[in-house]
Amino acid sequence: MANFEIVMPQMGEGLIEATLTKWLKQEGDAIAEDDALVEVATDKVDTEIPSPVSGTLVKKLFAEGDVVPIGKAIALVEMKSERASTPVVAVTAQPAETAQPVLPVQDYSGGTRFYSPLVKSIAKQEHVSMKELSNIPGTGKDDRVTKEDILNWVKTRKSADRPVPLPAQTIVNAVGDEIVEMDRIRQLISSHMSKSWETSPHVNSFMEVDMTRIANWRSKNKDSFEKRENIKLTFTPVIIESIAKAVRDVPQVNVSIDGTRIICHKNINIGMAVSLPNNGLIVPVIKNADQKSLTGMVRSITDLADRARKNKLIPDEISGGTISLTNLGSFGLLAGTPIINQPQTAIVAVGVIKKRPVVLETPDGDTIAIRHMMILSVAHDHRVIDGVLAGQFLDRMRFYLENYDVTQSI
Repeated sequence: MANFEIVMPQMGEGLIEATLTKWLKQEGDAIAEDDALVEVATDKVDTEIPSPVSGTLVKKLFAEGDVVPIGKAIALVEMKSERASTPVVAVTAQPAETAQPVLPVQDYSGGTRFYSPLVKSIAKQEHVSMKELSNIPGTGKDDRVTKEDILNWVKTRKSADRPVPLPAQTIVNAVGDEIVEMDRIRQLISSHMSKSWETSPHVNSFMEVDMTRIANWRSKNKDSFEKRENIKLTFTPVIIESIAKAVRDVPQVNVSIDGTRIICHKNINIGMAVSLPNNGLIVPVIKNADQKSLTGMVRSITDLADRARKNKLIPDEISGGTISLTNLGSFGLLAGTPIINQPQTAIVAVGVIKKRPVVLETPDGDTIAIRHMMILSVAHDHRVIDGVLAGQFLDRMRFYLENYDVTQSI
């Protein structure tokens, strides 16, 4: 007999752990290939982990409620085999899109100072920045930083390089105040957003777009489309289509950063922020968005959004995004400055489409007209996307939106 290790698979971009919520099989149970073994949960998706082999569940390595790192073995399945008993380590296959780094990677190769792989590993685990690492006195040969040096630094480093928690006495609880503990999803979202803000120097660029042509086209087609497809025709598919086209024109925004290297993504995979009934947030991904027809885009968006709200997405559908969209207009907001979804380097935000009086330039002179206007913005990582590049990208989006082909049918 051979023991097969079932490991915690990658559950989405930026995630390093998942919570084991419920065992579906018990020790001693017979397991068939693809049988669901356990339910796990993250801030992005709740899902089941199947067994890739048949056999007997001989050992559960974690209990319900435990938080398990990605890649850690969670169970042992004894397989029937004619060969001698030898331990077999299972490595869960990942989609091609997740082969890229999914977490911000600190680059420790700069300068002339040498750091061992162990020291680098500890630095990454303890969130020690390159600046901190370069200031640690080394007791090894040629002043090299040893394992003991960095561990002692982590224990004693001053709070100047870390967020300082507010003293408890600064928070005053008045009569009638309610204290509510963050749920698991809100804690993980909080951590993900904080790390993104610390990783990327965020810059926001804005542009105003005349959506009148699209608004009129939508009004003309929405009823017949809904009757035929049983799907509402919103502005979102047209906006995502314009993002895909603009990315093709300005591919430098479709990148990620790995240390000092820039990863230029070939595929245009657009994440769309979806609010959940429990006030959480999830970002399903439309893969190869530039290759979809408008009708196909509408179907993909509707399907992903519906299943996101019903907690029916699979990990592959929330990973591999290269640029994202958040639609603030659905909440009546004019504009916003969203936080980048790591490891991406740009996120587009669109505000509400409102009728406003606008000055139009015509061959006969300026005139004031009522137009459907929208504020378009992009939050971008200034390490790789500067203001000029962001401006070029927004201008291409504006061009595709304002010159939309209203003769096309859907």
